[in-house]
Amino acid sequence: MKFICLLILSGIPLLPLAQPISKTKHVFIITTDGFRWQEMFTGADSLLINNIKYTSDTALTNAMYWDASVELRRKKLMPFFWNVIAKKGQLYGNRLFNNKVNMKNAYKISYPGYNEILTGYADLRVSSNAPVNNRNINILEYLNRQPAYSGKVVAFSSWNIFPYIINEGRSGIPVNSGYEMLEEDSAGNNTLINQVQLGIADKKHTRYDMLTYLGAREYIRAQHPKILFLGLGETDESAHDSRYDLYLQQASMADKMIADLWYHIQTDPFYKDNTTFIITTDHGRGNNTKSWSTHNLFTKGSGETWLAMIGPDIIPSGEIKADQQTYANQLVSTIALLLGERFETSHPVGKPVFLLNPGKEKYTIGKGR
Repeated sequence: MKFICLLILSGIPLLPLAQPISKTKHVFIITTDGFRWQEMFTGADSLLINNIKYTSDTALTNAMYWDASVELRRKKLMPFFWNVIAKKGQLYGNRLFNNKVNMKNAYKISYPGYNEILTGYADLRVSSNAPVNNRNINILEYLNRQPAYSGKVVAFSSWNIFPYIINEGRSGIPVNSGYEMLEEDSAGNNTLINQVQLGIADKKHTRYDMLTYLGAREYIRAQHPKILFLGLGETDESAHDSRYDLYLQQASMADKMIADLWYHIQTDPFYKDNTTFIITTDHGRGNNTKSWSTHNLFTKGSGETWLAMIGPDIIPSGEIKADQQTYANQLVSTIALLLGERFETSHPVGKPVFLLNPGKEKYTIGKGR
């Protein structure tokens, strides 16, 4: 057992076993769009938080998010991540320790990033954010085809391109995205959320994250899905608007929503002690004062991301400081491993981030290995 724990703690990517012994029955995949590893691991950036070009009220923003200590600063910004996940889960991607998480796709923008996260494949053909149905099979679709999960897979997203990324028509997975109305029942659930959505005059391609989250939480309460994708988007929107103060606020709000969701599932007997959260982002951003607000193939830092996991099978090793490289294309095999499934596609996918039972590898996840 000590040997197993040491291998898992090391985070070394290894092949999955044939029959993993896992407590995980449900997986929630959560993303916060374009949120940099720099803020995740070191909190607010002093050069940006005090720059009036990017922060409208520097005094207030400093009071909310600044501290001279890195440890306290990141806790101010992301208290759930650093008070809970850092104690009960794992955090990857602090490049100050040469612990790296990267996207493998060449483009470093959202659609290719989410395709990579959900399919385990950095497809060169997926090169833009255009509303085109994804030809690749994703882990949500695959699980929805399995008897144990059929009809129990759902996606909620703020960005309105997700029905195409997940290919809602082909996959049969319900995707509530953008300002799409929520289904209501005889009890009037979601009525208030829909009324708020109808009252928003300037609807953009990204819905307010709080509305997305509230819709997802109500669905979880009423329907108890086994697999959930939750895509939050306002961090990216604020960054593209060059509003660092709002970017920090949205990141902090995402932390609060994830904390609320974790509390909800830990107080629900259906989910308690059998649900794993996998939390990440679709791309990085520029890594200096001038480029932080953008991301693309030519902007250095755009492929640098992070990963957090918490659940009954995640060894509570906290912030991973080992010198290692992890990629977004490893997440689908990690999810399959946790659920004891065999995600087979026409393309190879990355190895799991960790191994549940080393030494008994029987099969690989994804053809072509």
